[in-house]
Amino acid sequence: MPVRILYCDNHLVVCEKPIGVSSESPGLPDLVSAQEGFPVFPVHRLDRTTGGACILARSAQACAALQRLFRQDCITKEYLAVVSGVPETPAGTYTDLLYHDQRTNRSFVVDRQRKGVREARCEWRVLETAETPEGLMSLVRVCLHTGRTHQIRVQFASRRMPLAGDRRYGSRIKAEAPALWSAQIRFAHPFAAGETVDLVSAPPAVFPWSCFAGTDAALPCSAE
Repeated sequence: MPVRILYCDNHLVVCEKPIGVSSESPGLPDLVSAQEGFPVFPVHRLDRTTGGACILARSAQACAALQRLFRQDCITKEYLAVVSGVPETPAGTYTDLLYHDQRTNRSFVVDRQRKGVREARCEWRVLETAETPEGLMSLVRVCLHTGRTHQIRVQFASRRMPLAGDRRYGSRIKAEAPALWSAQIRFAHPFAAGETVDLVSAPPAVFPWSCFAGTDAALPCSAE
C-alpha cells in the first residue's frame, strides 16, 4: 500500500505513517523516498505501533530547522486514543514524572526526581464514550506538551485506563495495536513566513476505532 502524503513541498513532507512501520530508517523514510523519488530524513519519532501524521524533512537544513521547532515546543501534536473505562472528569491535564527503562523498553510513573526521570505533561478531553463487547471505552483527544517515550500510554495506564490493545501496559482488549493515532500536526512553516501547516489524519475504521463516530479526518482536533 502506498504511503498517504498529506503535504509536500521543497522542504518537507507530512505523511501518514502506517501502523507497524518504524518512523526511522529502515522504515518510513525509505518507503517515502522510494515512492516519491527523493530522499527524506526523519524529524521526530512515533512508536512503531502508532500510525498517523508524521513529519519528514527533504534536506539536512530542513531537518535541523524542524527539530529546533520541536525543542522550542513550537509544534502542536495531538492524538486520538481509545482508553478502557471513562476518566473521572470530561477534560483535564496529567503531569507526571516518567522513567524509561531502556533494557525493557517500558516507561513508569515515579514519585520523585532522580537520574533518567523526566517530567511529562499532556492535556486531554473525552470526545465520546461507548459500551462495547469489551466493556466501556472512551475516545480521548490528547495534546502533548512533552514527548516522552510511551508517554500517553503510560500516563493513562497508570490511572487504570490503559489504551485498548496495549498489552504492554495492562490492557486485556485484543486489537491490532495500542489504540493511539497521531491525529493532527500544526506548526509555522520554517521556510515560508506567515504560512502555517495544519494537517489532520484519521485512524482506520477498525476495532476499537469503529466503536466511535468521531474519528473522521474532519474531526477538529485543535486544543481549546
